Amino acid sequence: MRAIVKPERARGLVLRDLPVPKVAPDEVVIRVRRAGICGTDLHIHQWDRWAQSRIQPPRVLGHEFAGEVAEVGALARGVKPGDIVSAESHVVCGLCEHCRTGEGHVCRETRILGVDRDGAFADYVAVPASNVIPVPPEIPLDHAAIFDPLGNAFHTVLSAEVTGRTVAVVGCGPIGLFAVAIARAAGAEKVIAIEPVESRLAMAGRMGAHVRIDPRAEDVEARVRDETRGYGADLACEMSGHPDGVRTAFRIARNAGRVQLLGLPRDPVALDLAKDIIFKGLTVYGVIGRKMYSTWIEMRNFLRAGLVDISPAITHRLPLERFEEGLAAIEGGTAGKVILYLDETP
Repeated sequence: MRAIVKPERARGLVLRDLPVPKVAPDEVVIRVRRAGICGTDLHIHQWDRWAQSRIQPPRVLGHEFAGEVAEVGALARGVKPGDIVSAESHVVCGLCEHCRTGEGHVCRETRILGVDRDGAFADYVAVPASNVIPVPPEIPLDHAAIFDPLGNAFHTVLSAEVTGRTVAVVGCGPIGLFAVAIARAAGAEKVIAIEPVESRLAMAGRMGAHVRIDPRAEDVEARVRDETRGYGADLACEMSGHPDGVRTAFRIARNAGRVQLLGLPRDPVALDLAKDIIFKGLTVYGVIGRKMYSTWIEMRNFLRAGLVDISPAITHRLPLERFEEGLAAIEGGTAGKVILYLDETP
C-alpha cells in the first residue's frame, strides 16, 4: 500500500510502499478514502522541537480520515466489512480511573494515530474497533474525514453555555472556523471572529461570524467592548496558540466570563494572572481532544440535521501523491482545511 512516512529524525516526509497492516483480534482495518492534513502533521514534517521530543521514526502519519471497513478482527463488535466510518484518533487504555469515569479524553496512557502508532495517510489503517465511528449517509465523506478536528471545535464551544451569549473566536485557522459555525448554530447572540490573515477572516464571515476583527488594523479590546455593551465576551475561545492570541482571549472576556484554551503555544506564555484572570473571576478550561464519545454523538447529530455547514473551510482537495502541496499551503497560512483523496481524483 501507499503511505506517507516520517522516515528519519530530520525535516521532511516521503511516500513509500508498505505492507497492509494485519488486523488484531480487537481491531479493524479500514480502507482509507479521505484524509485531512492537520497542523500536527506540519509540525512533524518541519521536525520542530515538539516533534523531536515525541515522534519515533519511522512512522506513518495521519489521524484525520474516513473510509470503508475492509477487515474485522475476531473479537471486534459493532462493525462489519463495508461500513463507512471515521475513528477517534486517541487510543486510550480503557482501564484507568479517567477512562472509567467518562474522562477518557485525558487518559494518561493515550496513544495517538499518526503520532504514537501508525496512522491514516495510507491506503489502509488499523484501529481498535472501539474507536470506530459510523458515518451516516447524510454526511459527505469529505466532512467525515475531518471529524477529528471538527470534534475539537465542538468540544471547545459546546462545553460552555453558548445560547444567547456573545462568543469570541481568537484565531480562525480550520478549527477556529469550525468554532465560528458551531457557535452560530448553537444560538450565540453574536459571534466575533479575530484573525490577522485576510483570507481566513473572509472565511469566518462565510462560516457565520457576525463581527470580524483584524488585530493588525484595530484595537481588539476596544472593538469587543463596543460590540458587547462595554462588558466583553461571555465566552472567548482561543484557537491559535499564539502568545498574543492567548493574552487577547483573557483581556476580551467579560468579568465572570469563560475562556476556552485549545491552541497550543510553542513556548510558555506570560500572563498577568491577577489582572486578567483572578480579579475578573474567570473560568478557564483547557481543551484536549474530544470527549469520548459524547462529543462525537453531538457532532454527528448537528451535521446530520444540517445545522452546521463546514464546506467553506475546505480549501484544498488533493490526491495523496500531492501531499507536499497541502503542507506548503498550510505552512504558508493561506489554507483552510486540506483533504487528501486516496480512492479517486478530486
